[in-house]
Order: sequence, then C-alpha cells, then structure tokens
Amino acid sequence: VVYCALGWACWKTYLGRPQGPEADWLRGAAMTLLGNGLSEAERHEEALSVQEARLSTLRRTGASEKYLLIAQGNLACTYDSLGRREEASRIRQEVYSGNLKLYGAEHRETLREASNFAATLLELKRYQECLSLMRKSIPVARRVLGENNGITLAMQLHSAVALYSNDDATPDDFREAMTTLEETGRTARRVLGDSHSTTGWVKVALRDCQRLLVRAALRAREAP
Repeated sequence: VVYCALGWACWKTYLGRPQGPEADWLRGAAMTLLGNGLSEAERHEEALSVQEARLSTLRRTGASEKYLLIAQGNLACTYDSLGRREEASRIRQEVYSGNLKLYGAEHRETLREASNFAATLLELKRYQECLSLMRKSIPVARRVLGENNGITLAMQLHSAVALYSNDDATPDDFREAMTTLEETGRTARRVLGDSHSTTGWVKVALRDCQRLLVRAALRAREAP
C-alpha cells in the first residue's frame, strides 16, 4: 500500500514538469513506479493500464531496447497476475528472445527471463517446451551464476516439475525429478532459507511428485 501511494505521489510530482529529455525521463520513471506500486497493492487492472501506456510511450519516443524489455517484463507479470497466461507467455517469449539477442545467452538478465518464461510455460502445461528450454539454460546458469544462485535453483525446480507433470512421464523421469527436487530443496534451504518462495515451491513440487509417482505405481500394478 505504501509502495502504491508513493508511486502516485511520484507520478503527480513529475507530471507537470516542463517538456525536455530530463523531464520525459523523470515522468517515465514515475510511471514505472506507479505501475509497480499498483501491482504490489494487487490493483492489477489499474497497473495494466499504466504499464501499457508506459510501453506505448517508450515505443513512440524511440527508447532503447533495454527499457522496452523491462517494460514488457513488467507487463507480463501483470498479465500473469490477471490469469491471462497466453498473453503473458507471448510477451515472456519476446522478452527472453530480446534479452538473448541484446545480451547473449550467458547474461544474468537472459537467464532470469528464461526462468520466467519457463514458469509461464508450466502454467500453460506446455511441459515439453519448458523442459527443452531448461535443459538448454540450466548448464549455462550453473556455469555463469553458480549452483547456489536463486535463478539456477528456480530453473531446476521448473525442469523437475515439467519432467514429472508430463502425461508420458516414465519411472526414470520420476526418479530424475525426485533427485533434482531433493538436491534443489537442500540447497534452497541452506542458501535462501525456509521462508523463501523457491524453497516453499520445491516442497510443494516434491509432495506433488511423490503423489503422482504412487498413482503411476498403482496403475502399473492394476494393468493386465
């Protein structure tokens, strides 16, 4: 709520400034803060209007690719919050591809957006696409960011969930997913702590994987 209020105060402060490059930059930054503040206050429809206006302004004024990608990423987060997964997925893919082209495969922002795109693919149950992206990205994240980095751990979580959630998952897939989740969970607890969202999601995924594994075993036992 405080973030949202400060966003409005910032926007109102800079809205009436004279025209010019510095004033335009300040107004744009204030608009970004307002959009993010509205999102934090869970006023997502209002945030969407602000973020769409911000992206339109950036495109109209010929902003650099860096700032366009940031604005698109914020917009994708809001689409996710509103349950508009297909639109979020489309933008996530654009942002990931844009970062890949701008920074290269080994840049932190590229890896972060790969993880974000994978999370949206999971929401849409596009498990094979998610798994393919993560198998390409995880070795790079481990080499560049390290085994203990939050982005690396999130990627491993996405990969494991995609692996066991697939309808065609084999016993080997379940075993690989379980091993990945157990190792990721231990590292997440040590590095991020028990209260971190990634640690919590690993616990949920581990329970889900165990449940599906039992179900698959029962089906195999009942098969003629």
